[in-house]
Amino acid sequence: MPEDRDFEDRRFYGRRKGRPLRKGQQQLIDTLLPLLAITLPEAGKLDPRSLFPHNPAQVWLEIGFGGGEHLAEQARANRDVGLIGCEVFLNGIATLLAQVSASGLDNARLYPEDARDILDALPDGSLDRVFLLFPDPWPKRRHADRRFIQPANLDLLARLMKPGAEFRVASDDPTYIGWALAHLVRHAAFAWTARGPADWRVRPPDWPQTRYESKALREGRQPVFLRFTRR
Repeated sequence: MPEDRDFEDRRFYGRRKGRPLRKGQQQLIDTLLPLLAITLPEAGKLDPRSLFPHNPAQVWLEIGFGGGEHLAEQARANRDVGLIGCEVFLNGIATLLAQVSASGLDNARLYPEDARDILDALPDGSLDRVFLLFPDPWPKRRHADRRFIQPANLDLLARLMKPGAEFRVASDDPTYIGWALAHLVRHAAFAWTARGPADWRVRPPDWPQTRYESKALREGRQPVFLRFTRR
């Protein structure tokens, strides 16, 4: 644990494991994950560009990548970009590792712990794009403080994102959509890029679909795709 950071009061509420891993998935966890997992420095800041074999043109970070479909596709389509994925759910990590292995992706790195820890370790202005796609909406009012989008986390992202960097948020939950918009539009560091209602109800072509979007559409829920730039 880095000595200059205090995580004792930070609680994590997401689940870490689902059904038992298959043999091949466990092998990836045992062999490939140690090669890609990010270790935080004991002190000081982590240079994200140093995580990759080639100096990336940009660094993108996905908070809670789920099954990894989006991150893997972005890594395949943007080989000059270094992608960092944060996820604690072991089954999702194994699913992404299988995609990384099958496609030979050397521009993806994983942080298999609470994303807030690595955010604390990154230097100012080090991120060019951040993704928060279909996060747990914590729909009960008493659980609202568990949502990632909170003033303190937005302040942190604002510090880490370069001017002009993009923050992409997707959700199919009306409560979370309203919550995200209410917090983001009144934050001085972020500017909403939407030109009208139709603009944020259609997924852009460079925004790969996730299993959560597919499930929402099957069940009759309309996702929205919010894009904010760092002023």
